[in-house]
Amino acid sequence: MHQKTGLVVSAHSADFVWRAGGAIAAHARQGYAVTVVCLSFGERGESAKLWKKSGMTLETVKADRRREAENAAKALGVHDILFYDLGDYPIQVTPEAFDRLVDLYREIRPEFMLTHSRQDPYNFDHPMATEFAQHARVIAQAHGHKPSTPVLGAPPVYLFEPHQPEQCNWKPNFLLDITDVWEKKLAAIKCMEGQEHLWEYYTRVALQRGVQASRNSDYKITYGEAYEAVFPHVTGTLGHGALA
Repeated sequence: MHQKTGLVVSAHSADFVWRAGGAIAAHARQGYAVTVVCLSFGERGESAKLWKKSGMTLETVKADRRREAENAAKALGVHDILFYDLGDYPIQVTPEAFDRLVDLYREIRPEFMLTHSRQDPYNFDHPMATEFAQHARVIAQAHGHKPSTPVLGAPPVYLFEPHQPEQCNWKPNFLLDITDVWEKKLAAIKCMEGQEHLWEYYTRVALQRGVQASRNSDYKITYGEAYEAVFPHVTGTLGHGALA
């Protein structure tokens, strides 16, 4: 039987944990092979705690952030985590990295893709990652691109929650129940030692989205994640559904 797959494109090595850890863990539990692509380690702009240590170097920061991300991926049940090492603040997308992501789409053929909001005035790496991920998706669908390999279908794209959604023109229209896998997400969050100040913040976000999910459903939901769907849902019924 063909194993279902999912793809997460994360600008920095911690983003997939804060914003999509619940979705990853939930789908891994259902048997999905979820691949995470980290475009950078967040070594310059998202590692202030590490840079405050004496004698710190760029390579040491990158190694620490990689270790944290790998530990978090293991806690969530990630099938594979890939590090493109494109730098951060700013991320520098190369033609080689673009072709690599296009090839990955065709190789794993994800059932869904998760990435950042389309706008973020606080962090330009995030929308850059989104443009990169969605552009690669389109090319992977092109019949004339490497015609010897099967083209990609149309996996739905979900944009996970930015740090300050009101400033990012991001409107959630998909709420995911992550209550059953919350402990896995929390364990992954605590792997991100370089950004300990965000642990409590993203716990509050999960609780808030859980309340909203309960109010918009017939279920008791404690922890949730919110997403903005880029493309219309295609379905045979109009009842309650799930991200699957």
